Amino acid sequence: MSGFTSTIDSTHDLSRAERRTLTDELTAALVGADDDECAHIRARLIEANMGVARAVAAHYRHRGEAVEDLEQVAYVGLAKAAHGFDPERGYDFLTYAVPTIRGEVRRWFRDSCWMVRPSRRIQEARAQISACTEELLQELGEPPSIEALAQRLGLDVAEVREAMAADGCYQPSSLESSGTEGESTLADVLGECDEAFDRAEERVALAPLVRELSPRDREALALRFFAGWTQEQIAGRLGVTQMQVSRILSRITAQLREGLGDGVLAA
Repeated sequence: MSGFTSTIDSTHDLSRAERRTLTDELTAALVGADDDECAHIRARLIEANMGVARAVAAHYRHRGEAVEDLEQVAYVGLAKAAHGFDPERGYDFLTYAVPTIRGEVRRWFRDSCWMVRPSRRIQEARAQISACTEELLQELGEPPSIEALAQRLGLDVAEVREAMAADGCYQPSSLESSGTEGESTLADVLGECDEAFDRAEERVALAPLVRELSPRDREALALRFFAGWTQEQIAGRLGVTQMQVSRILSRITAQLREGLGDGVLAA
């Protein structure tokens, strides 16, 4: 056990490279370890990657919830990832952990922060999809496609899309939240906000417009601006080209801008 513990004495303030090195050493040490050793190693995995959990939580900081609460939920997701990770599957720990942490945070929003509550059927389907996503993530080592989820659950692809789009029913992100690092905010895409327009009114005005979108459009919008996916990732999920995703998002944002009106958002 001393091989990886001596490499880096403290897991506080690790650089990205140091964290990845330590994480790789820890996951490698899991193979062939006994139960007591595994428990210790998984605890170290959690400690080493708490910064990752905080980074995921920070992505949701504009949704009106306390950062401390978000971080606690993210830590729960990290713990689930550490205890559910199977090193013999052959994939990277963070590839498994980050979607698991995001899923835990988003599940917490769904359970406690619904702004427009969907039907019971959609809520039940979303719970099944959430559990199935974690199972397939463990099996595949990457987020499953909608088709894979539908096949595993015995649902139509359209039903899965509709249920996943229900993620947009909980309290929407602020228009100032970023889609992905270094890219435009939702406000940048929709247009500049009138200074007199209150942030709470932004959320209230936007939510019903999002609900009027088709299931696929709601999913594309949620993945881009709420989950922070790139256009390439969204294209893979929806089974379309990146150019088609760009056109879909442009059409959606134009539709939302028109629905909000020139008096709210400048063109």
